[in-house]
Amino acid sequence: QVQLVESGGGLVQPGGSLRLSCAASGSIYTVYNMGWYRQAPGESRELVATITSIGNTNYADSVKGRFTISRDNAKNTVWLQMNSLKPADSTIYYCNAAIMRYSAFAVADYWGKGTLVTVSS
Repeated sequence: QVQLVESGGGLVQPGGSLRLSCAASGSIYTVYNMGWYRQAPGESRELVATITSIGNTNYADSVKGRFTISRDNAKNTVWLQMNSLKPADSTIYYCNAAIMRYSAFAVADYWGKGTLVTVSS
């Protein structure tokens, strides 16, 4: 079994910052790409940022220059530093990781349960 556990969401004022964390645990052989997605009620899930195992990053245009994704391969952990937050950033954020488990012969996508970010004065 593999689990992704997010933390760090909460309430912040516009212009403020939050740092999301996501740790992968379980029977993990290798973690490939990791990323953050977000989904508002009634809308489809959208990419926020991704990072490869060697540190190549990709960001949604809406967060470029404000959000920074990073990871620690030894800890199977990914972070999302969110600065200059806007009310439009308010939604549930989900961690994603492409993982090969021990005794598996394919890479599978895993998702966390989500963490709520609310940007409001």
